[in-house]
Amino acid sequence: MRPRSLGYLMFASRWLQVPLYLGLIVAQAVYVWQFVLELWHLIETVFLHTGPLPAGSPSPEVVVMLTVLALIDVVMISNLLIMVIIGGYETFVSRIDLNDHPDEPEWLSHVNANVLKVKLATAIIGISSVHLLQTFIRAQSTPNDKIMWQTIMHLAFVASAVGLAYIDRLLSTSPAEHTRSHLQ
Repeated sequence: MRPRSLGYLMFASRWLQVPLYLGLIVAQAVYVWQFVLELWHLIETVFLHTGPLPAGSPSPEVVVMLTVLALIDVVMISNLLIMVIIGGYETFVSRIDLNDHPDEPEWLSHVNANVLKVKLATAIIGISSVHLLQTFIRAQSTPNDKIMWQTIMHLAFVASAVGLAYIDRLLSTSPAEHTRSHLQ
């Protein structure tokens, strides 16, 4: 095999990622199912629950709030999946030619690996925030060490996102990046 053929083979290997993105689409469908189950739980809690609550169970308001947070969590994870599926495919496999489709996401026109990393980091912070809020709502029944570790992990996510954004800004202002963009 000639060295040039090896380069073409390596370039073609990006198509091996397609089954991974298809798997994430299946995961997206699972999250839609999870959303429907959580929504049904909310409807049950609000409209169909008629009897007295068992001793020690949270009030209906708390159950509604936790269920709504669970719905938000599912939506945010689903949004994260969309960013990874579309952004990752566009960045690492092949261009998605939407021919200026009116529904084209705004961020897709300027997606690259660095932008995708920052967007993913901020989405993870949002998801972590929802989980942390759920933990704080259940604080009376949650061990203190669990609350502490979740808070530390959340702060680590925030610090990582700030670091990624800072690195992205440094890279976007580097002379090498400006030279490359002028050549394109």
